[in-house]
Amino acid sequence: MKCYDELKARGLIAQTTNEEEISRLINEGKATFYIGFDPTADSLHVGHFMALCLMKRLQMAGNKPIALVGGGTGMIGDPSGRSSLRQVLTLETIDSNCECFKKQMSRFIEFGEGRAQMVNNADWLRDLNYMDFIRDIGPHFSVNNMLRAECYKQRMEKGLSFLEFNYMILQSYDFLKLYQDYGCNMQFGGDDQWSNMLGGTELIRKKLGKDAHAMTINLLLKHDGTKMGKTAGGAVWLDEEKTPVYDFYQYWRNIDDADVIKCLKMLTFLPLEQIVEMENWEGAQLNDAKKILAHELTTLVHGAEKCAKAEEAAAALFAGGAASANVPTYELKDEDLTDGKIDIMGVLVAAGLCQSRGDARRNIQQGGVTVDDVKIDDIAVTYDADDFKGEGRLVKRGKKNFVKVVRA
Repeated sequence: MKCYDELKARGLIAQTTNEEEISRLINEGKATFYIGFDPTADSLHVGHFMALCLMKRLQMAGNKPIALVGGGTGMIGDPSGRSSLRQVLTLETIDSNCECFKKQMSRFIEFGEGRAQMVNNADWLRDLNYMDFIRDIGPHFSVNNMLRAECYKQRMEKGLSFLEFNYMILQSYDFLKLYQDYGCNMQFGGDDQWSNMLGGTELIRKKLGKDAHAMTINLLLKHDGTKMGKTAGGAVWLDEEKTPVYDFYQYWRNIDDADVIKCLKMLTFLPLEQIVEMENWEGAQLNDAKKILAHELTTLVHGAEKCAKAEEAAAALFAGGAASANVPTYELKDEDLTDGKIDIMGVLVAAGLCQSRGDARRNIQQGGVTVDDVKIDDIAVTYDADDFKGEGRLVKRGKKNFVKVVRA
């Protein structure tokens, strides 16, 4: 199966601006495409995962990815999918986040001469002369059309700042620069980016003429990756310091039944024929499919050795023997304690099992918390620091979330 046909069969493509041309370029390995990543945190998360897997697939077929980190656009923040203004980050934080992204992307994409490129739009956006830029680029954008864009519509009700209003123009300018300086002829993005992507295509047409426009193609991903990886505890990160390997494994292990086959198709590199055979699996077989999904993705992100340890820890807990060395562990710190003591709500928050004391209170009152397999039903239960010395105590929230809490 040709590369573009496989992308469609895996359910990755929603729409394009020129399917005939995009399929030809991808199948012939002649696509130079970019996907943008704004550095709003110091780690990529599961929401970026689909884009990284797509870049890997296309690179394997001979195409050239450009990973565009938004050192410039990150100073504003994309308003898409937001109900309020993003936190304004310092330049130091943005640059640090960009460096973290580069390290993580290298696990998926091969960078180097003739391979993938890492580009930072800070190189052309931060030093722009505002008056020159507005005179040159501004006339090519209709405010009326911009206000009809989906990325702005949802913000108009609660207030859209002029700072964010600039984002579409800057992202469109990115495509122009990448087209001119790097030969980039294609841009990919989720459904929240469609208006911005079309803006870039239109800008190239107006600035460079119809011939250039014919070679700029937009591909809309069928599933918006930003909606993935959201849990009650926040985002699922690719950095194991932010989301431990076991938690990453368990996220995929416990994914909704309805999403298992879709995620296997979109995110793993298993043969399609093998995945199609799983489509009619139910019950215990569907549970096996979740194990396969968790194994494939944890191995891809964290490596086979760490995946094996996560699987061992999960098996140990399921068998009731949570003494495995691979069980997630949290070491109590001095700042977690008050006069050498900590209550059960503090334990749950410190260990990352609950987001707040209020969240911890609710879980305890609903009967969902145990310590060493003893149900805790009193929010006032308090421990001395010494209670966690030695082998520590196994703290569980629900059936599948647990941490061994220790004290040195």
